[in-house]
Amino acid sequence: MRSRDGNSNLTFRLSSIILFCSLALNAGEYLISYRYMVKDAILYNETLHISHAMTKCEGKPQSELILENTTDGDLKKLISQNSEEFSNYIHKLGLHIKYKEQTLNLQNTSTTILTLKTTCFKVDFNDNFARIAPLK
Repeated sequence: MRSRDGNSNLTFRLSSIILFCSLALNAGEYLISYRYMVKDAILYNETLHISHAMTKCEGKPQSELILENTTDGDLKKLISQNSEEFSNYIHKLGLHIKYKEQTLNLQNTSTTILTLKTTCFKVDFNDNFARIAPLK
């Protein structure tokens, strides 16, 4: 389609810019860190921190996790609804493990801390699902 001034590319350029902006709004990069502590075989503490990346993350997406999206783009809500699946996925990525065992007055105590260091994830939200992939 030609515009009034004879520039046929104007309409195409505007539509491609609008399409690109709408796709960019559905994808984002997030920094995620996760830590939980087990003390004497009981879950003692569990923390999950999620924040938008302030700068563009370097790297290529690795193995991805696909979750059903019913949260309108809220990543923390999405992960909490699928917490077991997400924790299994994180275990496959690799966690730092710190284990301490102590015996005092014939009483044995143990503490295990599992930590996912702050990692940049690319998250693409679609209508029905969200695709989460770490950048390495």
